[in-house]
Amino acid sequence: MRHQKKTLKLGRKAEHRDALLASQVCSLIEHLRIKTTLAKAKAVRPFAEKMVTLGKRGDLHARRTAISYLHHADKVKLLFEKIAPAAASRQGGYTRIIKIGPRQSDSAPMAYLEWVDMPASAAEPEPKVEAKS
Repeated sequence: MRHQKKTLKLGRKAEHRDALLASQVCSLIEHLRIKTTLAKAKAVRPFAEKMVTLGKRGDLHARRTAISYLHHADKVKLLFEKIAPAAASRQGGYTRIIKIGPRQSDSAPMAYLEWVDMPASAAEPEPKVEAKS
């Protein structure tokens, strides 16, 4: 019986899945919003929220634990300095999933995964416009 086994397998082996989840969380930390399939977004959400919980603790052991999962010290620094303090007053639910419909190529359900406490302007970078001279 599969009691207490909640892991979404995503059609990958354990090492590949762990690398995928770590990569998705690093992208979420860097860009504040990622576009991915709905299944991946649902798999990444608990992992990202655990990283924010580590960031809210803020001690050396939490930082080293986050680095051991994510493998990117610069992303962990950004998580601990920017994202975790923004979520300091929140008791959980640091991310939101916004469904955006099917992908055109294979009709896979797509979604945005973003931080709840980040401002909307930070989540959507404005396009760079070159001034004509």
